[in-house]
Amino acid sequence: MKVVKNYLYNAGYQIFLLLVPLITTPYIARVIGPTGVGINAYTNSIIQYFVLFGSIGINMYGNREVAFYRDDPQKLAKAFWEIELLRFSAIIVAEAAFFIYLSWTNQYHTYLLMQSLLITAAAFDISWFFMGLEDFQTTVVRNVIVKIISVILIFTFVKSAQDLAIYILIISGSQVVGNLTLWPFLRRHLVKVSWRTFNLVRHLRPALVLFIPQIATQIYLVLNKTMLGNITGVTAAGFFDNSDKIIKMVLAVVTATGTVMLPRVAHTFAKGDTAQVRRYLYSSFDFVTAASVPMTLGLAAIAPKFPVWFFGAKFAATNTLIMLEAPAILVIAWSNVLGMQYLMPTNRNRDFTISVTIGAVVNLILNIPLIMNFGAAGAAVSTVLSETSVTIYQLYIVRDELSVRHLFADLWKYLLAGGAMFAVVFWLNVTQPFNTMWLLIEVGVGVLIYAVIIVLLRAQIIKQVRQLIGR
Repeated sequence: MKVVKNYLYNAGYQIFLLLVPLITTPYIARVIGPTGVGINAYTNSIIQYFVLFGSIGINMYGNREVAFYRDDPQKLAKAFWEIELLRFSAIIVAEAAFFIYLSWTNQYHTYLLMQSLLITAAAFDISWFFMGLEDFQTTVVRNVIVKIISVILIFTFVKSAQDLAIYILIISGSQVVGNLTLWPFLRRHLVKVSWRTFNLVRHLRPALVLFIPQIATQIYLVLNKTMLGNITGVTAAGFFDNSDKIIKMVLAVVTATGTVMLPRVAHTFAKGDTAQVRRYLYSSFDFVTAASVPMTLGLAAIAPKFPVWFFGAKFAATNTLIMLEAPAILVIAWSNVLGMQYLMPTNRNRDFTISVTIGAVVNLILNIPLIMNFGAAGAAVSTVLSETSVTIYQLYIVRDELSVRHLFADLWKYLLAGGAMFAVVFWLNVTQPFNTMWLLIEVGVGVLIYAVIIVLLRAQIIKQVRQLIGR
């Protein structure tokens, strides 16, 4: 039940994160326009490289280490302080590297300085500790409060395109404040330990092992926006950023299982119960497939008219981008289960690293010709193909440990239900005037069609739902 409770907390928070942009993104898109959105996306993509460097794989590594040691208070406290001090040291180096870069570049100085608060915020991010303890309530409640305050500040102070710097400052500043608010809760979990016994270096190598896949992952998360800004211009980066936000908002609800299951699987694996690890994986894979298929096809179905209604007429170009990138929801959901819920918790770091490195290389190779010839549309296609390459490799390396046929046993049922849903919703979208009422009708019709068909087909997800209700 704890897994279910944590998923509900995390999924609830992800839905909240979905609702916040539904409120702020249309407002920001209209107030600061495609160029402003593009500048924010471009400068943020640059800052993320320094945040990545300063984090050196701590989030994933720390989460797993806390899950390993949470039954031993002394080892837990010692590991926390060693890992956090290691991160502080890396962030100082990252901050220095950023100011060297700032002295070298000759554009967007003010915006980059505002964005650089995210580097500082990373130093105080200890959410990995609470996630390792499976204490999702603490992080969720804190994040909700901070997000609500940031939304109020945005509507209060961001009134025109000239307020772009203020908008960036609110977003990055709220991240700093939000991370700091977690620190008082440490007293409930940590005991006193001797500083003289600390050994930061012992964590460096295993953290760096996880840092390598994070570098690769970051490449195909933000490189698209960096390259679009440099090759095509910041406006194209703005179009892609907004379409990518929609994809990621939908995806966040599905991948909430990864955040919840990583510490649970790591703890189960540490106890030697590999059979239970596999059971967790099969259930998670079926769940994310059942959830991501309708999200993928449903989003593609409403894409023709949704962007203009949501972002404004200036962002009409994002309708094609959303349709092109929507398949990424499904393949990322699969790789999230295989990578974050199996390879990572079971110490298959090398295999995980190779998989995301393949994705980064594919993304880099495809980005140049696709962006040069097709702009933002090329970036969307490159994203889908690179994410698909990650999933294919992960399926290949687990083929002897897991039954691939078992993983995809009910995929045809979900695709059949999703296909029928897509046909009806797409027809409604292109033939009816689009407004808030019709959006709700389309979503409602889509959910009803999908649910009825998977019930008739007796998909595995129905059994999982019944078991949860029975508990």
